[in-house]
Order: sequence, then C-alpha cells, then structure tokens
Amino acid sequence: MRPVIDPRRGDVEDDASSTKRRSLLSLAGSLLAEISFPKLVLAWMLLLVVPALVLGLGPIVASAWVSKVWGKITAPLIGFWPLLLLAVVIALAWFWGGALFRMVESSFWSLNSLVVEPVYAICREGLRHLAERLLPSQATKVQRSMLRAATAVAAGLTVCGLAVLALMFAWSSSRWMGDMSDLMSLQRLPIVALANSVVLVAAYLAAAALVWAIADATMAQPRDLEEFHSCAHEGRVWRIAHLSDIHMVGERYGFRIESGRSGPRGNERLQQALAQLDVLDAKEPLDAIVITGDVTDAGRSAEWAEFLEALVSHPRLAERVLVLPGNHDLNIVDRGNPARLDLPTSPNRRLRQIRVLSAMGALQGKRVRVVDLARGCLGESLAETMEPHLAEMAKFADAGRPRLSKALTELWTHVFPMVIPPNGDDGLGIILLNSNADAHFSFTNALGMISAEQVRRIEIVTAEYPRAYWVVALHHHLVEYPRAAKALSERIGTALINGHWFVRRLKPLADRTVVMHGHRHIDWIGECAGLLIVSAPSPVMEATDDLSTYFYIQTLAVGAEGRLRLQTPQRIIVDGQH
Repeated sequence: MRPVIDPRRGDVEDDASSTKRRSLLSLAGSLLAEISFPKLVLAWMLLLVVPALVLGLGPIVASAWVSKVWGKITAPLIGFWPLLLLAVVIALAWFWGGALFRMVESSFWSLNSLVVEPVYAICREGLRHLAERLLPSQATKVQRSMLRAATAVAAGLTVCGLAVLALMFAWSSSRWMGDMSDLMSLQRLPIVALANSVVLVAAYLAAAALVWAIADATMAQPRDLEEFHSCAHEGRVWRIAHLSDIHMVGERYGFRIESGRSGPRGNERLQQALAQLDVLDAKEPLDAIVITGDVTDAGRSAEWAEFLEALVSHPRLAERVLVLPGNHDLNIVDRGNPARLDLPTSPNRRLRQIRVLSAMGALQGKRVRVVDLARGCLGESLAETMEPHLAEMAKFADAGRPRLSKALTELWTHVFPMVIPPNGDDGLGIILLNSNADAHFSFTNALGMISAEQVRRIEIVTAEYPRAYWVVALHHHLVEYPRAAKALSERIGTALINGHWFVRRLKPLADRTVVMHGHRHIDWIGECAGLLIVSAPSPVMEATDDLSTYFYIQTLAVGAEGRLRLQTPQRIIVDGQH
C-alpha cells in the first residue's frame, strides 16, 4: 500500500520554523500570531523594565542616602567600627566577588547584545551590503578592506548621533539628585527612573558605538587565506577532522528547524560521515575529531541519545571525539515554535546545560581538564570536577526545581574552557570554549560572546605551555567573513558580540594557534590580525536528500620558522540519497 503523501518526505508543517523555506517576514508574522503575550510581558519586565528601573533609581537613591543617612551612620563610627565595616566589605568581596563580577559582566554584555551590538551591527552591515553592491566587480582586496573600515566608522557615527538625540529627548524628564521625599513619590518616581535609564543607556550607546567603530576600522580586516603550507618541519603534523552543526534530530525521518525540507532528513548523513572517518582513520590515524557546536537541533534528550548511539558503533573514533556547546544545544526553546520563550525563572535552560555536561562527561570527561583559576594552572579532569555534582545533576534533571540549580550555575561557568593539554612542550593542545550568550527566545538564540574569565583561563594554560601549539575551538565566528552576502539577513546578529576584543586577546598567540568554529554552516579559511581561522561547513544543513554535502580533515603543520600552518585540507564527500 502506497500513501498519496509519503510521510518520510515530510510536509509543510516541517517548514514551520525554516529560514530556508520561509522568509523572515513570514516567520515574524507567525511569531506574532503564536507568541504568548503574558509570558512576553513578564519576560520584558524581568529582563528589561526591572533592570531599567534599578539603573535609573541608582543616582536618586545614592544621593538621598548620602544626604540623609550617611551622616547619621558615620557619626558614631570611631575607633574599631570603621575597621570592622572595612573587614566586612573585604570578606563579601572575597567570597562573592567572583559571582558578582560574572553577574556584572553578563549584564554588561547583555546590554551590548540587546542594544549596542544589534543597532551597530545592523547599521554597519546594512551600509556594507549597500556599498558592496555598488562597488565595481574589479575592485581590489585593498579597496574592499578600506570600504569595510569606512562603513564601520560611518555606522559608529550614525548610531552615536541617534543615541545623542535619544539622550537629549529624555534629559528633560531625568533627575540625578533627590532626597527621601522623592523616593516616596510613587507616581513620578517610575517616570524619572526610566528617563534616567534612557539617558544612561543612550550615553553608553553613543560612546560604545564610537569605540566599536574605531576598533572595527583600525584592526586588520579578515581576509581569505591565500595559500596553504606545502611541507612540514621536523615531521610535526596533526590531522584533525573538523565537523560542526550536525543538528541531530530525535526522529528517524525528522527535519531540522532552520532547513526544514530544504535539508536532509534523519541522521543518516552523520552515520555515513562516521563510517568514512573510520576507514580513513584506519589508513592514517586522526589526532582528534572536533565538533564545534550545534550537536543537536534543540538540545533535547532524544537528540543527545541519537548522537551517543551513533558513536557506539565507532568506538575508536569516540575515543577522539571532542564536542562543545552551540546555540541550538542551549538556546533553542521549541523546535516547532520560535515564538515560545523561556522565562528567566524556567528550569529548561539549566536542563539543556545539564544534558550538554552529561554528554561531554561521557565522551571526553577523563581526557579534558579544566583550569584552576585560584591556583593559576591546569586543574583536574572534567570527570573529577563533575563528580561531586552528579547526584545533584540527576536530581535536577528529574525534578527541575530551581533551588537545586544554584551550585550547577557555578559548575557550568567553571568547566569552560576545557583543555586537552599538549603531549609535550611543543605539542598540540586543544582548548574548547563556550561562546553562547544567554537567550530565552528561540528566534533570538544565535548571539555569542566569550567571557573575560574564559580568556583569563586561556592565558593561564598557554603560559603554562609556552612552546606548545593550540587549536582554539568555539561555536561562533569571530568576525564577519570578507565576502559579499546574497541577503542582509545572512550578515546580522550571528558573530561574537565581543569578537574584535577576543581577536586582540588572541593576537599574542597568533603564530601558534588555529581557531576552529562553525555556526554559519559554510566553509571559509582565512586570517584576521595574523590569526588563522577555519570555519566548518555543516554536512546536514544546506542540501536536500538527493544532494551531496562535505566536511574537512584539516592538517596542521609546524613551518620552518616555527609557526603553525595549515596544509591543503582533505574534503570528505557525504553522498546524498538517490
């Protein structure tokens, strides 16, 4: 019996969230129709309105406290009491300073991700998109690089001007000095607080846009790698299979969120890729198989189960597989409905983090090590770090109670980056980062950032092995690629929020480091500020069942001058189903 519609090939429902089958305008319309407005209002209150009120109230409360309370408190403080107060402040900073810094840093980059980066990036990429279309086809690489720098400056000036206008508009309603009676005026106080917040954010936006523009314009622009290294020095060569964005689904014939029916169904492509790697590894052993994020399509348990099941049939490969989290592993709320959002109080995001930790612990827990920030050196293995928390993780996964997740928050921030140390003073080490910015909304899940704490840990590890070479692996791309895009939507909102800052921090390691990432689903090999950057294509996202896809085995070699180089990569074809 043959059905009229082959259910294995899917239907229009599988394209509900597909950016390949539907326009962004169509998706936005569906989002507005499906979104839960009570949840949206509550989320905005918790994520934007309350922080804005707190920010705006800060100057008023501080001035009222100084004028009315400070004198009464400080008058009796003589002799022993000031020292006691100072000791209490120091103790609080000692025990909770790290958590406070992470909260402040997260809030700072959240402000950037909500305001500065989107506004600046949309303006910059819009100008670049228009300018590149007007640029003659025979324009040189130097001219294109100058154009990118000029559009960065223009975008910074434009955003700065708009922010100054917003500041001027809100200034008349703002108030920066107050007393206790002002705090009792519940009718006017919220308006003043919001006006203060607008002024502060607009002032920051104006200054930050100029700083970002100058940083963009003055740093070396990314460019394609012009040639590959031809031979190795002293025989130091490493072969690394680089996969990314495999987007495992939990159904045998399931389609993926972004591609829908424009991508292959099920997980057969990964199984075929692993089978080919098994054969290639038997002929010429691989040093590592690095999967740079988006291992799953929505971070669901069934998807992780499918991934781990696929590796069971390839035990030799599993011993060398290294994974790190992508935005689909952590930030996707609902595969079928991008309008659904998680409230900040929801346990679901923590559940997705626990699934990632559980899978990483099973795959690489005994091989990777975490950085001991307190001692300033490479510390214990991931498995040893997770051991005291295993019961708590299992209990939270079973019950999902928020009070159980406090220690797990610390664990999540503590384990990144994960490090495979070099097997000698001048060997190759691998550093695995978490580049995901927190998101509670499937439609805005793609933003990334690298925390200052992770960068500090990179510096500790690389200082411990000063002659070693490194692969730094993360999910998000550091900068936008130097190539024209077909649509403006391809250019906006997916690179690291603080990518240029991160490139500058890695620049001292440029001669000894290759950065590998995914996220964009396309291959690109280039450099920025002397830093080699390799983007992995997705073997499952950009082709229908009947078309082939591919991935690469990268060969890293040490050149005669002692610099880490890339040899011509080996392309592995994954055949479509005919």
